[in-house]
Amino acid sequence: MSEVKTSSPIIITESAMVQLKRIMGEKEVPANYGLRVGVKGGGCSGFSYILGFDEKKDNDKVFEINDLQVFMEEAHGIYLLGMEIDWAEGLNNRGFTFSNPNANETCGCGTSFSA
Repeated sequence: MSEVKTSSPIIITESAMVQLKRIMGEKEVPANYGLRVGVKGGGCSGFSYILGFDEKKDNDKVFEINDLQVFMEEAHGIYLLGMEIDWAEGLNNRGFTFSNPNANETCGCGTSFSA
């Protein structure tokens, strides 16, 4: 059995949580899946964010935020510590946004960064 951490390295705002739970319902995400948050190489600034639903992997840390399991590879924590995931609903921007205090630069679209 995996250890579940109650203190998460990231923040998910209420509006983002509403959208995540809506998507889970619409896409019929299996109950054993959680939200995967991470980074990968690429994007216009060096790293891009990973945000999606997935099964737990062996090297994941597990966190619980508002009854939602969040999976994150331990190595990604240094890039994501303190990051806030929000949902924007505007004329020019609609979708998840990432406010990352570890980012030295971000791209214009807000989905990639350098650290």
